[in-house]
Amino acid sequence: MQWTLSENAQVLVLTGAGVSAESGVPTFRGMDGLWEGHAVQQVASPEGFYADPALVWRFYSLRREAGLKVKPNPGHEAIAALERQLGDRFLLATQNVDGLHQAAGSERVIPMHGELYKSRCEHCETPFYDESTYFEPPLPTCDDCGGKIRPHIVWFGEGLESSHLTRIDQFIRKAGKNLVFLAVGTSGVVYPAAGLVDVARRFGGKTWLVDLDPAREAYARYDHVIKGKSGEVLPKLFAI
Repeated sequence: MQWTLSENAQVLVLTGAGVSAESGVPTFRGMDGLWEGHAVQQVASPEGFYADPALVWRFYSLRREAGLKVKPNPGHEAIAALERQLGDRFLLATQNVDGLHQAAGSERVIPMHGELYKSRCEHCETPFYDESTYFEPPLPTCDDCGGKIRPHIVWFGEGLESSHLTRIDQFIRKAGKNLVFLAVGTSGVVYPAAGLVDVARRFGGKTWLVDLDPAREAYARYDHVIKGKSGEVLPKLFAI
């Protein structure tokens, strides 16, 4: 299957964990949802960081270390190629924090859940690029105010950045009936995919879902549902 875009089409892509999984990005969570016996909230929440920052930093240091060993897959590359074709008529919102979209060449990227290779001071809050790993104390502190440095990740209990949501909303409103919404690597029926597909349909846009295991409900919510790996489906869908 290939899609045909009108010359006025504006494409909003949302990617989830399935896209990164095809690159071999490890989940770091077992079948029981635990990491080394710890509930994920212990290493991915403000409360967990306050209670044991060393544990949190060891978790993210392992993720950083593993992430540097993986590369973008054909799905990432197809999305980047589509952006090069469309320019400002394209926007990518990703739930993934691994930076693989950027590594593939994507530029108009909204990292909704943060960025693995950035850190920020708890107080100053300005993020900065950081590939460092912190497996043992001393843990990093801010050169300006002495505050604790934390991963630049949206944790449980924290809201998404308002500027990101505004940018997505403005893109959708500007596109109107010319909007094409494509969700990739997500079941399609949980937030934010569920919210975005509803908004896209309300504005008269076309909706697509590509996922290895789409939820049954997705077939009623999307105009087109394609079951398969994004690395195999997207190059054919985009004819790239």
